[in-house]
Amino acid sequence: MAATQPLLALRGVSKSFGGLTVISDLDLHVDEGEIVSVIGPNGAGKTTLFNIITGVYRPDEGEILLEEQSIVGLDPHQVTNRGVARTFQTLRLFLNMSVRENVMAVQYGRTKSSPFEAMLRLPRARREEREIRQRAEEKLSFFGQRLVGYRWDQPAYSLSYANRRRLEIARAMATEPRILLLDEPAAGMNPAETQEITELIGKLREEGRYTILVIEHDMHVVEGISDRVVALDHGVKIAEGSFDAVATDPRVIEAYLGLRKAETK
Repeated sequence: MAATQPLLALRGVSKSFGGLTVISDLDLHVDEGEIVSVIGPNGAGKTTLFNIITGVYRPDEGEILLEEQSIVGLDPHQVTNRGVARTFQTLRLFLNMSVRENVMAVQYGRTKSSPFEAMLRLPRARREEREIRQRAEEKLSFFGQRLVGYRWDQPAYSLSYANRRRLEIARAMATEPRILLLDEPAAGMNPAETQEITELIGKLREEGRYTILVIEHDMHVVEGISDRVVALDHGVKIAEGSFDAVATDPRVIEAYLGLRKAETK
């Protein structure tokens, strides 16, 4: 029986800025239905990795394949249309727009109505608007009572930090992705919120049927969600495997301890 092809695959990917190599000859894959966590100290190249996958940067070398089709050279919106959605370490919401409008906004690029039809509120434009609104409410309802009811009409700035994180995930979900890229979803959260986000990521896979690639510093989150863990250091993959195997790998321990020693000098 032929081996199943990964949903997302990076093969020999490298990226440099000036004379600084940020990603070096990286092989990485995510199978459909998997949760893969990328860990590493600050400066390891994790966010650059997401920027390369999503078309913000073009790799200097290597292939990036989504369902065996290259996405290298596509603009970010084209990568999104192919089925890759992401969140950001620093929240990027439309704070003065309502919760529902934030999720609706990402869907307008897929509508077929012309500006003329939208301006005159012609039947196709009204139908697409109803569909976008319904889809936004459906995605927000995934988060239970956190983002439903009266919250739909509240401005995003009125939400708690944790609910803003949820809203950003809902917005990514509204693009109907094949794979979600979550950039430090637990950043800035207290222990209770961190536990909730850990459970949410599991729910995204089990109930939402999403494949997930996540960057995360909190090892409790990584341990709780990961099928597989990839560790980077200065853009080089230094370990890959189960959480226990990677967490006890001498190269990973050295990378983290070396950073901590440098920070205490």
